[in-house]
Amino acid sequence: MSDTFDPDLIESARKTFAGPVNFLKSAPALEYLPGADVPEVAFAGRSNVGKSSLLNALTGRNSLARTSVTPGRTQELNFFDVGEPLRFRLVDMPGYGFAKAPKDMVRKWRYLVNDYLRGRDVLKRTLVLIDSRHGIKDVDREILEMLDNAAVSYRIVLTKTDKIKATELAEVRARTEEEARKRPAAHPDLIATSSEKGMGIPDLRAAVLEAIG
Repeated sequence: MSDTFDPDLIESARKTFAGPVNFLKSAPALEYLPGADVPEVAFAGRSNVGKSSLLNALTGRNSLARTSVTPGRTQELNFFDVGEPLRFRLVDMPGYGFAKAPKDMVRKWRYLVNDYLRGRDVLKRTLVLIDSRHGIKDVDREILEMLDNAAVSYRIVLTKTDKIKATELAEVRARTEEEARKRPAAHPDLIATSSEKGMGIPDLRAAVLEAIG
């Protein structure tokens, strides 16, 4: 049972993601974005944070989002349609912070993401994934500041929580929530997840539905 979300919302979210979820398109630049006709919820995170695995767990599909042993392969905005008729879209943002990425790729990423965040009226919330084993790093703070500056509401999601001890998780959760409370666009409550164990996935689904209203 969730301590954060109403049971009715949890159940509604479960049914929503049990329905149709389909890849729509990849957008390497703003001119390739789909029409701004339904709400969008975006996912952001470091290139090795487990974003694709979490999207697959969220939607109950094994291969909706491409997972790779080479972090940083996703360098476009990937859009997924949810519901039939279409209800909203999930947006898989390109991973950041991959040390071996060429400088021109990093610059292209920054322009694409910044322009999307600032100019997308239908973007309701961004879910920022943080590896629970490391907590918030400076490279994560860069995206948090971009979201704050763009006045885009966001919620922090801890990933890979099955990889650390409960006491360590409690500590990183406390530190992360303390930092979130200081940020103007951040939701104060975070969600702790594990793609492998399914931990926090019902709450994550509910957070998406809550965001679109």
